[in-house]
Amino acid sequence: MTRDVWLPLPADEIDGLPDPGESGLAYRFWDGGPDFPADPADCAFYVVPYMKGSEIAVRPMAAMTSVRVVQTLSAGIDHVTPGLDSLPPGVALCNAKGVHEASTAELTLALVLASLRGIPGFVRGQDREEWRDGFYPALADKSVLIVGYGSIGAAIEDRLAPFECARVARVARSARTTERGPVHALPDLPALLPEADVVILSTPLTPDTRHLADASFLASMRDGALLVNVARGPVVDTEALLAATGSGRITAALDVTDPEPLPKGHPLWHAPGVLISPHVGGSTSAFMPRAKRLVAGQLTRFAEREPLRNIVLTTGGRSV
Repeated sequence: MTRDVWLPLPADEIDGLPDPGESGLAYRFWDGGPDFPADPADCAFYVVPYMKGSEIAVRPMAAMTSVRVVQTLSAGIDHVTPGLDSLPPGVALCNAKGVHEASTAELTLALVLASLRGIPGFVRGQDREEWRDGFYPALADKSVLIVGYGSIGAAIEDRLAPFECARVARVARSARTTERGPVHALPDLPALLPEADVVILSTPLTPDTRHLADASFLASMRDGALLVNVARGPVVDTEALLAATGSGRITAALDVTDPEPLPKGHPLWHAPGVLISPHVGGSTSAFMPRAKRLVAGQLTRFAEREPLRNIVLTTGGRSV
C-alpha cells in the first residue's frame, strides 16, 4: 500500500530518501501554497513547511486522518500545537533537534557581543561620519544566565567557553546535573537573576514560559544587565520590556518579538538600548543541509519501522 509523504521541498532535492518503489512512499511537494498536492487523508508523514506560520502549518492537519508522523523543521513546536487535537491518537510529533543549534548559538553570541560592544552605535556613527571612541563593556568577566538549557542552550554555552566569562548558570524545566555543572529548575530564577550580567532566553514557548520574562522577572535583573531572547517572542512581556528598557535600567537584544513580524510604528523599533534581528536565528546556510539530512533519516526510519528521533510528544499520550 502506498503511503503519502508531504514534503516542503521537492523530493529530488533531498539525498538519501527511501526509494518510492521499495518503501511504498509517495512524495508530495507542499510548501504551504493554497492548493494541497493530494488528499490530506492519504498523508502518513507530514513535514511542516518552514517559517510559514501556524495558520498554514495546521491547515491540512484536521483532514490528515491517516497521518502517523508530524515532523517540524524548527526546534519549537508551538506553531503546530493548535492542530494536534484534530489528529488521531498515536501520532508522533518530532522537532528539528540538531538542525538549528549551531546557527542559533552563533547569532546569540553575535547579539551579545554587538550589544555589549556598542556595534549598533558604531554603525550609526559610521553613517554620520562620527568617531565614537571610549570604553565599552566586554563579555569577559561577565556572569551569564542561560534560561532554557536544552540542545540550543548547551550549544550557546559551547560558544561562550572561549570568552572568559566569570560564570555561566543554567536553568531548565527541571533540575539536573551536566558535565559542565548543575542545571537549576525554573523556580530558582528569582535567586539567579540578580547575579547575571547577561540573561539569555532559549526556552521553548509553553504555558509555563509564556511571559516568563514579565515585569517581576525584569525587575529582578541587575542594573545594566542585558536580556537576549532567541526563544519565542511571547516568552517576554513586551510592555514590561518597553518599561524596563525605557527607563535605561537594562538593555535587550531580540531575535524574536511579540508581535511578530514587528509592525512599522511599533515602539520596540526605537526603544533605547534594544537591538533587533528579524527572527533569523536558524535561517542560515547551515539550515538546509541539516534539514535535508534530518528528513531523509527520519523517513528511512519510518520506512524501515525503526524508532524515530526527536519525538516531543505522541497524540493521546504525553510530552517527553
